[in-house]
Amino acid sequence: MTRTYWGGIIGFLIIGATAAVFFMGNPVTADYAEAQTIAEGAKDFKELSDRFQDLAVEKGGVYAYEVLKRASIPPNTDLHLLGHIVGDELYKQQGFEGMAYCTQDFRNACSHTIAVGALNEFGEGILPKIRDACKKAPGGNGAYTMCFHGFGHGVFAYFDFDIPKTVAYCKQAGTKDYNNREYLECVGGMIMELTGGGGHDPEGLARAQEEYLTSSLAPCMSEMIPEETKSICLTYLTPRIWKSVGVDLGRPDPEKFGEAFAACDAIPTSKQALRDACTGGFGKEFTVLAAARDVRDMSNMTDAQLQTVWDWCMKAPRADGQNACRVQAFSSLYWGGENDPTLSVRFCSLAPAAQEKACFDQLYGESNFYLRDPAAKQRICAIVPDNQKQACTTKLSVR
Repeated sequence: MTRTYWGGIIGFLIIGATAAVFFMGNPVTADYAEAQTIAEGAKDFKELSDRFQDLAVEKGGVYAYEVLKRASIPPNTDLHLLGHIVGDELYKQQGFEGMAYCTQDFRNACSHTIAVGALNEFGEGILPKIRDACKKAPGGNGAYTMCFHGFGHGVFAYFDFDIPKTVAYCKQAGTKDYNNREYLECVGGMIMELTGGGGHDPEGLARAQEEYLTSSLAPCMSEMIPEETKSICLTYLTPRIWKSVGVDLGRPDPEKFGEAFAACDAIPTSKQALRDACTGGFGKEFTVLAAARDVRDMSNMTDAQLQTVWDWCMKAPRADGQNACRVQAFSSLYWGGENDPTLSVRFCSLAPAAQEKACFDQLYGESNFYLRDPAAKQRICAIVPDNQKQACTTKLSVR
């Protein structure tokens, strides 16, 4: 089961992206007073990032990450890049072992930075240690494989944004134990880096974008992307697709989403899985757009915001596109069981009639995949609507 990335527009431009990093390390007892003042009067992103870098140097990466997740930050600030600024200092302070503290709450900017640092310091032979560290990554059943998404960002930057070299190295990461999921997630991270970048080498990234982003579906439909990775490539290509039809990534006009959905029609109907990946990627982006690009606590999304996600998904001109959009939107909200399930239940409860059953069925399917604690499954069945109680208890084997 794929937990697609980033329930939101992440890492694709300085103003339009939103992602940050939750950091869980040794307990810190301070009250993080800087969270209320660190952004005051900052005239631009550079000044704000300098403040976080100084804080990380002065009080440590652990402390700076805690401030970042609490800080009052202006809207449309690229929290993902702020996470990288702190992560660079974290690597200097704790080295490769810092990977063990990178949680997924803000979706892997931390592991991305650690991967870049480790590759630059130790070279390509670091892969076995990356694998061991990812097995220790905080989080649930999907934490290990999702760690490789952040790794993919770093690998692409390490290989000077060379797609064939990155794909070949990512392939080495795959294991039979995880059905080569490490490989797929690594390639997904590469594509996200290509469409937006993590601030490592803006000039090198710009050259790669000129070389590889030659059409709305490039490079995903080209031969340089192996067949088994085309779906995950398309899933993360959404910002590029939107831009190709004139969607303003910073302030998108919802009326243009229909045109953007249509771009996926270039994929033949004989390749339905790829069409679904293309349109499904929209759903993961819609969740963060609706949340005003602040993914630090998605559970705070209002019903009106969740309804907006549904409204946008329904702009897909055909039922298959609407279904695929819903699948990835749900996965972004549920986030492999890491987020409060109440959010997902509320999302499904707002579904159009034609989507309601499929949405709740997805909730049960992903819960069975990611959750190991019977009590966690019981909690889900306790909060679903009455008309879903029986289905929930049956499908989750809850007594």
